[in-house]
Amino acid sequence: MYTVRTPGYSKHDPVMRWALPDRVFFACGACHILAHAFLERWGRPGDELLWIRPAPGFWGNHIFVARGDRVFDYHGWSDRQRFLAHTWRRARHHWPGWNADLVPIPRGVLVSEARSKEIPGLWLMEPGQFLHDALPRARRWLDRFPAPPP
Repeated sequence: MYTVRTPGYSKHDPVMRWALPDRVFFACGACHILAHAFLERWGRPGDELLWIRPAPGFWGNHIFVARGDRVFDYHGWSDRQRFLAHTWRRARHHWPGWNADLVPIPRGVLVSEARSKEIPGLWLMEPGQFLHDALPRARRWLDRFPAPPP
């Protein structure tokens, strides 16, 4: 989750969104596609998908994969508690009073706009709804990271 966007950036401009560097692309708007690619490649039955759902009046959605005390998102692997503390600290730096819930979500919502809308407040784009299919880009981004330990 990037908490502050570049001046002039519009997530509604598909060309501008697609032109973002990969790290930013998977931090602000395509984190769910990266989570799907992760599960596709390295998923295990006990993996959790968690959505950081901001409290009403705030923004800063983010979806990541949790495996025990570790999480995976565009940063790669992180300690779960440090990741969450960092996320809350950064958001509160920009928006005093910011808060969010951690909401478990099913895997099927990651690449289905219709299924994502079944969860109140969630609305995810499908990979093909980006300027180009975002799933191959997510798979390439995963190549930067080592496989998770057994």
